[in-house]
Amino acid sequence: MLHYLARRVFYALPIALSVSLVCFMLVHIAPGDPIDAIVSSDAPKEVVEQIRHDYGLDKPLPVQFALWLGHIGRGDLGQSLATGRPVASELVSAIRNTFALAVGASLIGFLLGCGLGALAATRQGTWVDKLCTSVAVAGVSVPHYWLGMVLVVIFSVKLGVLPAMGGGDGASLWDGDYIRHMILPAATLAVIPMGIITRMVRGLILEILPQDFIVTLRSKGLRRAGIFQHVLKNAAPTAMAVAGLQFGYLVAGSILVETVFSWPGTGLLLYSAIFQRDLPLLQGTILVLALFFVALNLLVDVAQTALDPRIRRV
Repeated sequence: MLHYLARRVFYALPIALSVSLVCFMLVHIAPGDPIDAIVSSDAPKEVVEQIRHDYGLDKPLPVQFALWLGHIGRGDLGQSLATGRPVASELVSAIRNTFALAVGASLIGFLLGCGLGALAATRQGTWVDKLCTSVAVAGVSVPHYWLGMVLVVIFSVKLGVLPAMGGGDGASLWDGDYIRHMILPAATLAVIPMGIITRMVRGLILEILPQDFIVTLRSKGLRRAGIFQHVLKNAAPTAMAVAGLQFGYLVAGSILVETVFSWPGTGLLLYSAIFQRDLPLLQGTILVLALFFVALNLLVDVAQTALDPRIRRV
Protein backbone atom coordinates (compact mmCIF):
# COMPACT_ATOMS: atom_id res chain seq x y z
CA MET A 1 0.00 0.00 0.00
CA LEU A 2 2.82 2.42 0.87
CA HIS A 3 4.55 1.67 -2.44
CA TYR A 4 1.31 2.37 -4.33
CA LEU A 5 0.77 5.61 -2.40
CA ALA A 6 4.36 6.77 -3.05
CA ARG A 7 3.97 6.05 -6.76
CA ARG A 8 0.72 8.02 -6.95
CA VAL A 9 2.29 10.98 -5.15
CA PHE A 10 5.27 10.83 -7.52
CA TYR A 11 2.90 10.92 -10.51
CA ALA A 12 0.99 13.87 -9.00
CA LEU A 13 4.07 16.11 -8.65
CA PRO A 14 4.68 16.73 -12.40
CA ILE A 15 0.95 17.20 -12.85
CA ALA A 16 0.94 19.87 -10.15
CA LEU A 17 3.93 21.59 -11.78
CA SER A 18 2.22 21.51 -15.19
CA VAL A 19 -0.95 22.92 -13.66
CA SER A 20 1.09 25.75 -12.11
CA LEU A 21 2.65 26.56 -15.49
CA VAL A 22 -0.75 26.57 -17.23
CA CYS A 23 -2.25 28.81 -14.52
CA PHE A 24 0.66 31.23 -14.85
CA MET A 25 0.54 31.40 -18.65
CA LEU A 26 -3.23 31.63 -19.08
CA VAL A 27 -3.52 34.93 -17.27
CA HIS A 28 -0.52 36.37 -19.12
CA ILE A 29 -1.79 35.61 -22.61
CA ALA A 30 -5.13 37.29 -21.87
CA PRO A 31 -5.53 40.70 -23.51
CA GLY A 32 -5.00 43.87 -21.50
CA ASP A 33 -2.51 45.14 -18.95
CA PRO A 34 -3.13 44.34 -15.25
CA ILE A 35 -1.52 47.64 -14.26
CA ASP A 36 -4.48 49.45 -15.84
CA ALA A 37 -6.65 48.15 -12.97
CA ILE A 38 -4.78 50.14 -10.32
CA VAL A 39 -3.57 53.30 -12.12
CA SER A 40 -5.47 55.91 -14.05
CA SER A 41 -4.98 56.40 -17.76
CA ASP A 42 -3.29 59.78 -17.22
CA ALA A 43 -0.79 58.52 -14.60
CA PRO A 44 2.85 59.49 -15.21
CA LYS A 45 4.95 56.90 -17.01
CA GLU A 46 7.43 56.82 -14.13
CA VAL A 47 4.69 55.85 -11.67
CA VAL A 48 3.44 53.08 -13.98
CA GLU A 49 6.93 51.69 -14.43
CA GLN A 50 7.59 51.79 -10.68
CA ILE A 51 4.40 49.85 -9.96
CA ARG A 52 5.28 47.37 -12.70
CA HIS A 53 8.71 46.92 -11.10
CA ASP A 54 7.24 46.51 -7.60
CA TYR A 55 5.02 43.66 -8.79
CA GLY A 56 7.80 42.09 -10.87
CA LEU A 57 5.92 42.53 -14.14
CA ASP A 58 8.92 44.10 -15.87
CA LYS A 59 10.91 40.85 -15.79
CA PRO A 60 10.89 38.13 -18.51
CA LEU A 61 8.13 35.53 -18.17
CA PRO A 62 10.47 32.63 -17.22
CA VAL A 63 11.93 34.76 -14.43
CA GLN A 64 8.45 35.79 -13.30
CA PHE A 65 7.40 32.13 -13.24
CA ALA A 66 10.45 31.07 -11.22
CA LEU A 67 9.94 33.89 -8.73
CA TRP A 68 6.23 33.08 -8.52
CA LEU A 69 6.96 29.43 -7.73
CA GLY A 70 9.45 30.49 -5.10
CA HIS A 71 6.89 32.70 -3.37
CA ILE A 72 4.27 29.94 -3.57
CA GLY A 73 6.71 27.51 -1.95
CA ARG A 74 6.88 29.90 1.00
CA GLY A 75 3.10 30.20 1.14
CA ASP A 76 3.05 33.68 -0.40
CA LEU A 77 0.51 34.05 -3.21
CA GLY A 78 1.24 37.73 -3.69
CA GLN A 79 -0.89 40.82 -3.14
CA SER A 80 -4.13 41.75 -4.82
CA LEU A 81 -3.79 44.60 -7.30
CA ALA A 82 -7.29 45.83 -6.54
CA THR A 83 -7.30 45.78 -2.73
CA GLY A 84 -3.61 45.61 -1.81
CA ARG A 85 -4.35 42.77 0.63
CA PRO A 86 -2.50 39.42 0.52
CA VAL A 87 -4.13 36.97 -1.88
CA ALA A 88 -4.01 34.24 0.78
CA SER A 89 -6.17 36.30 3.14
CA GLU A 90 -8.64 37.01 0.31
CA LEU A 91 -8.86 33.28 -0.38
CA VAL A 92 -9.40 32.03 3.18
CA SER A 93 -13.04 33.03 3.59
CA ALA A 94 -13.83 32.42 -0.09
CA ILE A 95 -12.51 28.85 0.03
CA ARG A 96 -14.41 28.21 3.24
CA ASN A 97 -17.68 29.37 1.67
CA THR A 98 -17.10 27.43 -1.57
CA PHE A 99 -16.17 24.29 0.34
CA ALA A 100 -19.30 24.57 2.50
CA LEU A 101 -21.43 25.07 -0.59
CA ALA A 102 -19.83 22.09 -2.35
CA VAL A 103 -20.36 19.85 0.68
CA GLY A 104 -24.02 20.83 0.87
CA ALA A 105 -24.54 20.29 -2.85
CA SER A 106 -22.69 16.96 -2.66
CA LEU A 107 -24.88 15.68 0.15
CA ILE A 108 -28.01 16.59 -1.79
CA GLY A 109 -26.77 15.33 -5.16
CA PHE A 110 -25.05 12.14 -4.02
CA LEU A 111 -27.80 10.97 -1.66
CA LEU A 112 -30.54 11.64 -4.21
CA GLY A 113 -28.44 10.15 -7.01
CA CYS A 114 -27.67 6.93 -5.16
CA GLY A 115 -31.29 6.57 -4.06
CA LEU A 116 -32.78 7.23 -7.51
CA GLY A 117 -30.17 5.03 -9.22
CA ALA A 118 -30.78 2.08 -6.91
CA LEU A 119 -34.55 2.51 -7.21
CA ALA A 120 -34.37 2.64 -11.01
CA ALA A 121 -32.15 -0.45 -11.20
CA THR A 122 -34.39 -2.54 -8.94
CA ARG A 123 -37.46 -1.47 -10.95
CA GLN A 124 -35.93 -1.86 -14.40
CA GLY A 125 -38.36 -1.32 -17.25
CA THR A 126 -41.17 0.03 -15.08
CA TRP A 127 -42.57 3.54 -14.91
CA VAL A 128 -40.44 4.12 -11.80
CA ASP A 129 -37.29 3.39 -13.81
CA LYS A 130 -38.40 5.71 -16.60
CA LEU A 131 -39.25 8.49 -14.14
CA CYS A 132 -35.90 8.25 -12.33
CA THR A 133 -34.03 8.16 -15.64
CA SER A 134 -35.95 11.21 -16.90
CA VAL A 135 -35.10 13.13 -13.72
CA ALA A 136 -31.44 12.21 -14.18
CA VAL A 137 -31.39 13.34 -17.81
CA ALA A 138 -33.12 16.60 -16.90
CA GLY A 139 -30.60 17.19 -14.10
CA VAL A 140 -27.65 16.79 -16.47
CA SER A 141 -29.24 18.90 -19.21
CA VAL A 142 -30.54 21.93 -17.28
CA PRO A 143 -28.07 24.86 -17.23
CA HIS A 144 -26.94 25.91 -13.76
CA TYR A 145 -27.47 29.63 -14.19
CA TRP A 146 -30.99 29.20 -15.64
CA LEU A 147 -32.10 26.87 -12.84
CA GLY A 148 -30.65 29.26 -10.28
CA MET A 149 -32.66 32.18 -11.64
CA VAL A 150 -35.83 30.04 -11.72
CA LEU A 151 -35.33 29.03 -8.08
CA VAL A 152 -34.79 32.67 -7.11
CA VAL A 153 -38.05 33.69 -8.83
CA ILE A 154 -40.01 30.89 -7.15
CA PHE A 155 -38.62 30.77 -3.62
CA SER A 156 -37.41 34.35 -3.16
CA VAL A 157 -39.61 36.56 -5.31
CA LYS A 158 -42.91 34.67 -5.34
CA LEU A 159 -42.90 32.78 -2.04
CA GLY A 160 -40.39 34.90 -0.12
CA VAL A 161 -39.21 31.97 2.00
CA LEU A 162 -35.50 31.95 1.12
CA PRO A 163 -32.95 34.73 0.53
CA ALA A 164 -31.86 35.29 -3.05
CA MET A 165 -28.32 36.60 -2.65
CA GLY A 166 -25.37 36.79 -0.30
CA GLY A 167 -24.09 34.44 2.37
CA GLY A 168 -25.56 35.85 5.56
CA ASP A 169 -23.28 37.37 8.16
CA GLY A 170 -20.77 34.52 7.63
CA ALA A 171 -20.00 34.29 11.34
CA SER A 172 -20.35 30.52 11.51
CA LEU A 173 -20.95 27.63 9.13
CA TRP A 174 -23.66 26.40 11.48
CA ASP A 175 -25.45 29.73 11.66
CA GLY A 176 -29.11 29.43 10.64
CA ASP A 177 -29.00 32.50 8.42
CA TYR A 178 -25.87 31.17 6.67
CA ILE A 179 -27.59 27.84 5.94
CA ARG A 180 -30.73 29.59 4.66
CA HIS A 181 -28.61 31.56 2.19
CA MET A 182 -26.89 28.34 1.11
CA ILE A 183 -30.03 26.30 0.32
CA LEU A 184 -30.79 27.70 -3.14
CA PRO A 185 -27.21 27.69 -4.54
CA ALA A 186 -26.59 24.23 -3.07
CA ALA A 187 -29.77 22.87 -4.64
CA THR A 188 -28.80 24.47 -7.96
CA LEU A 189 -25.32 22.93 -7.90
CA ALA A 190 -26.68 19.53 -6.87
CA VAL A 191 -28.72 18.80 -9.99
CA ILE A 192 -25.84 17.83 -12.30
CA PRO A 193 -24.07 15.44 -9.88
CA MET A 194 -27.48 14.04 -8.96
CA GLY A 195 -28.16 13.18 -12.61
CA ILE A 196 -24.70 11.74 -13.21
CA ILE A 197 -24.71 9.64 -10.02
CA THR A 198 -28.22 8.36 -10.76
CA ARG A 199 -27.28 7.08 -14.21
CA MET A 200 -23.97 5.69 -13.00
CA VAL A 201 -25.42 3.82 -10.00
CA ARG A 202 -28.24 2.40 -12.12
CA GLY A 203 -25.77 1.13 -14.72
CA LEU A 204 -23.44 -0.37 -12.11
CA ILE A 205 -26.21 -2.23 -10.31
CA LEU A 206 -27.66 -3.59 -13.55
CA GLU A 207 -24.17 -4.75 -14.54
CA ILE A 208 -23.52 -6.49 -11.22
CA LEU A 209 -26.90 -8.17 -10.67
CA PRO A 210 -26.55 -10.82 -13.46
CA GLN A 211 -23.02 -11.84 -12.40
CA ASP A 212 -22.32 -15.38 -11.21
CA PHE A 213 -21.59 -14.56 -7.57
CA ILE A 214 -25.00 -12.83 -7.24
CA VAL A 215 -26.72 -15.86 -8.76
CA THR A 216 -24.85 -18.09 -6.30
CA LEU A 217 -25.88 -15.94 -3.36
CA ARG A 218 -29.51 -16.14 -4.47
CA SER A 219 -29.34 -19.91 -4.88
CA LYS A 220 -28.04 -20.20 -1.30
CA GLY A 221 -31.10 -18.35 -0.05
CA LEU A 222 -29.46 -15.07 0.95
CA ARG A 223 -32.01 -12.38 1.58
CA ARG A 224 -32.48 -9.41 -0.71
CA ALA A 225 -30.87 -7.00 1.77
CA GLY A 226 -27.76 -9.19 2.04
CA ILE A 227 -27.44 -9.45 -1.73
CA PHE A 228 -27.78 -5.69 -2.07
CA GLN A 229 -24.91 -5.21 0.39
CA HIS A 230 -22.65 -7.27 -1.87
CA VAL A 231 -23.82 -5.27 -4.90
CA LEU A 232 -23.02 -1.97 -3.17
CA LYS A 233 -19.60 -3.26 -2.08
CA ASN A 234 -18.67 -4.07 -5.67
CA ALA A 235 -20.09 -0.80 -7.00
CA ALA A 236 -18.40 1.35 -4.32
CA PRO A 237 -14.95 1.88 -5.96
CA THR A 238 -16.39 3.17 -9.24
CA ALA A 239 -19.06 5.19 -7.45
CA MET A 240 -16.43 6.77 -5.21
CA ALA A 241 -14.29 7.77 -8.20
CA VAL A 242 -17.22 9.49 -9.91
CA ALA A 243 -18.36 11.11 -6.66
CA GLY A 244 -14.85 12.44 -5.97
CA LEU A 245 -14.57 13.97 -9.42
CA GLN A 246 -18.01 15.53 -9.11
CA PHE A 247 -17.07 17.06 -5.76
CA GLY A 248 -13.99 18.55 -7.42
CA TYR A 249 -16.14 19.98 -10.19
CA LEU A 250 -18.47 21.53 -7.60
CA VAL A 251 -15.56 23.24 -5.84
CA ALA A 252 -13.74 24.40 -8.97
CA GLY A 253 -16.66 24.99 -11.33
CA SER A 254 -19.20 26.95 -9.30
CA ILE A 255 -18.38 30.39 -10.73
CA LEU A 256 -21.71 30.86 -12.56
CA VAL A 257 -23.84 29.71 -9.63
CA GLU A 258 -21.91 31.80 -7.13
CA THR A 259 -22.25 34.81 -9.42
CA VAL A 260 -26.02 34.34 -9.81
CA PHE A 261 -26.52 34.11 -6.04
CA SER A 262 -23.68 36.50 -5.09
CA TRP A 263 -22.31 33.73 -2.91
CA PRO A 264 -18.99 34.94 -1.40
CA GLY A 265 -16.87 32.02 -2.61
CA THR A 266 -14.00 31.43 -5.00
CA GLY A 267 -16.30 31.58 -8.01
CA LEU A 268 -17.39 35.12 -7.23
CA LEU A 269 -13.78 35.97 -6.38
CA LEU A 270 -12.65 34.71 -9.79
CA TYR A 271 -15.42 36.69 -11.49
CA SER A 272 -14.26 39.90 -9.79
CA ALA A 273 -10.57 39.19 -10.48
CA ILE A 274 -11.23 38.61 -14.18
CA PHE A 275 -13.07 41.87 -14.72
CA GLN A 276 -10.65 43.87 -12.56
CA ARG A 277 -7.61 42.30 -14.25
CA ASP A 278 -6.33 41.44 -10.77
CA LEU A 279 -3.47 39.19 -11.94
CA PRO A 280 -2.12 37.93 -8.58
CA LEU A 281 -5.61 37.18 -7.23
CA LEU A 282 -6.57 35.43 -10.47
CA GLN A 283 -3.40 33.32 -10.50
CA GLY A 284 -3.64 32.41 -6.83
CA THR A 285 -7.30 31.42 -6.99
CA ILE A 286 -6.91 29.30 -10.13
CA LEU A 287 -3.80 27.63 -8.73
CA VAL A 288 -5.40 26.74 -5.40
CA LEU A 289 -8.48 25.29 -7.10
CA ALA A 290 -6.41 23.32 -9.61
CA LEU A 291 -4.09 21.90 -6.93
CA PHE A 292 -7.13 20.98 -4.86
CA PHE A 293 -8.46 19.01 -7.82
CA VAL A 294 -5.12 17.18 -8.19
CA ALA A 295 -5.03 16.38 -4.46
CA LEU A 296 -8.64 15.20 -4.55
CA ASN A 297 -7.88 12.78 -7.38
CA LEU A 298 -4.97 11.43 -5.34
CA LEU A 299 -7.21 10.90 -2.30
CA VAL A 300 -9.84 9.16 -4.44
CA ASP A 301 -7.17 6.81 -5.85
CA VAL A 302 -6.02 5.91 -2.34
CA ALA A 303 -9.59 5.40 -1.11
CA GLN A 304 -10.38 3.19 -4.12
CA THR A 305 -7.33 1.07 -3.39
CA ALA A 306 -8.38 0.65 0.22
CA LEU A 307 -11.81 -0.59 -0.91
CA ASP A 308 -10.54 -2.77 -3.77
CA PRO A 309 -6.94 -4.06 -3.38
CA ARG A 310 -6.99 -5.33 -6.99
CA ILE A 311 -6.40 -1.74 -8.13
CA ARG A 312 -2.86 -1.86 -6.72
CA ARG A 313 -1.85 -4.23 -9.49
CA VAL A 314 -2.64 -1.65 -12.17
